[in-house]
Amino acid sequence: MQGPAVRVDHLTKRYEIGAAQRNTNVREHVTNLLTSVWRRRRPEVITVLDDLSFEIQPGEIVGIVGSNGAGKSTLLKILSRVTFPTAGEVHVSGRVASLLEVGTGFHDELTGRENIFLNGSILGMKTAQIKARFDEIVAYSGVEQFIDTPIKRYSSGMRMRLGFAVAAHLNPDVLIVDEVLAVGDAAFQRKCLKTMEGLRHGGRTVLFVSHNLGAVENLCSRAIWLQGGRIKLDGPAREVTKKYMSTNVDVVGGSVNLEAAAGRPGNGDMRFTRVEFLDAQGHIKNIIQAGDPLRIRFHYSAKKPLSNLTIGYRINSEFGMGVTESSTRLHDIVMPTIAAGDAYIDVDIPALNMMPGVYYFTAGVTTIGGPVHDTAENCLRMELLSGKVYGTGRVIDNTHGVAFFPQTWELEGVRVAAER
Repeated sequence: MQGPAVRVDHLTKRYEIGAAQRNTNVREHVTNLLTSVWRRRRPEVITVLDDLSFEIQPGEIVGIVGSNGAGKSTLLKILSRVTFPTAGEVHVSGRVASLLEVGTGFHDELTGRENIFLNGSILGMKTAQIKARFDEIVAYSGVEQFIDTPIKRYSSGMRMRLGFAVAAHLNPDVLIVDEVLAVGDAAFQRKCLKTMEGLRHGGRTVLFVSHNLGAVENLCSRAIWLQGGRIKLDGPAREVTKKYMSTNVDVVGGSVNLEAAAGRPGNGDMRFTRVEFLDAQGHIKNIIQAGDPLRIRFHYSAKKPLSNLTIGYRINSEFGMGVTESSTRLHDIVMPTIAAGDAYIDVDIPALNMMPGVYYFTAGVTTIGGPVHDTAENCLRMELLSGKVYGTGRVIDNTHGVAFFPQTWELEGVRVAAER
C-alpha cells in the first residue's frame, strides 16, 4: 500500500531575533566585547510554526491559506528543504520541485538555457531527460527569444514563467508553489492552474499557497488554514476558505473595532484601533451602494514616534481575488514623523466603481524598507448594494464583472436607415 506523499509530525520552527552575529572585522569584535559588559540581553525567540501534524496523499492538491505571518512560506521552505525544522519530522516522498518565490533556484549569471539544465540536475534528472523536455519547457514559458540571455536581465514575470515551466515539466512527484499567481498575466495564470490540475490526474501531489481564495477553492480538493503558526482548520477547500474569509471579520455597521483583535502580523509599534467607512458629513456609512463616494478613516495608536511610514489598504472579492490596492507611498505622499499616541488618517474615494457584491477590506502599515507594524487582514466586510451607476435605473450586478467605468456613448457615426 502506497504511503502519504507528505507527512508532517509535530513540526515546530523557531527563530532567534537578536542573537549574536559573527564579527566581520577587529573593530566590530572590540566594540562587541566592550558593549557586552552592559548588554546582556537574551535573544528573543519567535515561534513561526507550532506543533503541526498532517498527511497529504498522492494525487491531492492542497491549498495552504492564512494571513501574512501565519507561517505558510516557512512551511513550504521546510518541505522544500530550504530550511530545517527546530523540532518534529517531515517526510516528502519522491522528487520535489519548488517555486517558492520569483527566481528561486536560478543563478543570475547563467542563461535561461543553462538554468533549465541546472535545475534539472538538482532534481536528479539526467541530461538526456532534460533535453527531451527542453523545447516544451521553453515554449510553455514564452521566453524563447531570451533563452540564451542571462537570467539577471529577465523581468520578474519572465522569471516566474520560466521557473514554473521548469518546476512543472521535470516530472516532480511533489510540486510546491508559493504565490505563483502573484506575478504574470491572466492568461499565464490560467495556464498554471490548468497544469496543476493535470498533475493531479497524473497522480502527482501539489501544495499551493495563494491569497486568491477563488483559485484555491476551484483547484484544491482540500485546504489547510494556518493561523499563528498552528493549524486552525483542515478540510474541504470550499468549507475552509469560506470560514477563513468570515472569521476575521467583525462588522458593526460601517466600522470595526480592532483593539481586541489579537494575533495580527507586525511588531506592534503602531496598531490600527478602528477602521470606519464614512459619508461626506463624517457619519458612519452603514449602507454602501456601488458608485458611492467613500471616506475611509484609519484610527491608530503608536507606541513611539515613527518616521518613513506608508499606510495602505487592499480590497478583495469574496473569493479572495484582489480588486484594488493602494497606499500613501503609491500616491507619493511623504508621511511626517508621527507622534506617539492615538490619531487617525483619512483617504477619500470619489466613487466606488465596483459591481454590487461582497468584498473584504485589509489595512496595513509599514516602515518603507523596514518592518511591518500592523496588518489587519480581511478586517471589514463590505457589502455593496446596487446603485444607479449609469443613471438609467437599470440594475447591474456581479455577473457583469467586478468593476464599472463612467463612460459616454456617442452615436454620431451611426448610419440611420431611411424611414419607410
